[in-house]
Amino acid sequence: MRHILSVTLLLVIVMTADASTRKKDKVKEPKSGADCAEWKYGRCVPTNGDCGAGVREATCNQQTKKHKCKVPCNWKKDFGADCKYKFGRWEECDSTTGTKSRSGTLKKVLFNADCQATIKVSKPCAPKTKSKPAKKGKGKEN
Repeated sequence: MRHILSVTLLLVIVMTADASTRKKDKVKEPKSGADCAEWKYGRCVPTNGDCGAGVREATCNQQTKKHKCKVPCNWKKDFGADCKYKFGRWEECDSTTGTKSRSGTLKKVLFNADCQATIKVSKPCAPKTKSKPAKKGKGKEN
């Protein structure tokens, strides 16, 4: 019985060592496109609607690849999700157009996107609301 147990244990050790050796012998293939130095990435195009999961095309020389990407649902459509800007304060409301605006300077470019150095964005002015009168407490009345 001891002999069978010893042989079984020896077989398990040999098989484990052989499997780990095979893993080390595998040579990883270089990824295709590794020789290409400068990839150009397109905009992330959502699969459905205006935001969510999508695809971005990358090109270099004669090679083209598609990468999965995601467009945030709160992105600014005017300048895309790949251009990051630092914005100043909102200007006063323009009563003739009913909008207020602010300027932004380019802070970061993702995926070699084509971004403008400065942009101006606008939004509708908030409607003026009347302040609510203070609520009276439920204490004793005088």
